[in-house]
Amino acid sequence: MRILTLLLLLLLPLAPAAQETDEPAEAQATESPDVILHTNYGAISVELFESEAPESVANFLQYARDGHYDGTLFHRVIDNFMIQGGGFDVEFAQKPARDPIINEADNGLQNTRGTLAMARTNDPHSATSQFFINVADNSFLDHRNKMSGQTWGYAVFGRVIDGMDVVDEIRKVETHSRGMHRDVPVEPVVIERVELP
Repeated sequence: MRILTLLLLLLLPLAPAAQETDEPAEAQATESPDVILHTNYGAISVELFESEAPESVANFLQYARDGHYDGTLFHRVIDNFMIQGGGFDVEFAQKPARDPIINEADNGLQNTRGTLAMARTNDPHSATSQFFINVADNSFLDHRNKMSGQTWGYAVFGRVIDGMDVVDEIRKVETHSRGMHRDVPVEPVVIERVELP
């Protein structure tokens, strides 16, 4: 009995620490943001997952350092799905991009509400500068297998840690078609600048 009591006393201080790890990742966020997207709707602070998605994060940060995202649009907005940007300037001209990166969607991260992922074509390894923010849990975008572009998934590389209210405002904007592009905001949603704290 004495040994059992001693074991309980030794393990009791560990209980709160174990409990903390069971909390959702969002609740544990105490770090400073890695990136702040300043938009004409407000600021969106983002944490990047460098260890899980090193190539995607390095790619995103290089575009940010180069000023590529400054003055670009969230050009595709679909409520209850996602907001996509990083490829078109305010005149709706496509910006030049570097070579595509390898798809890291098999990193175990999921396309849950508030996460950032690399946008791409049907080719799983075609992501360049464009990214999107999930405004809902989009598990159908998660990696399932490497058999096709449909099942490869979309690589999550970060998450919003502050400013989801801004994202929610953006996701509700009125959209229309512009040329061959659908779901384009009627009033431009601009990433004015990207701050790297």
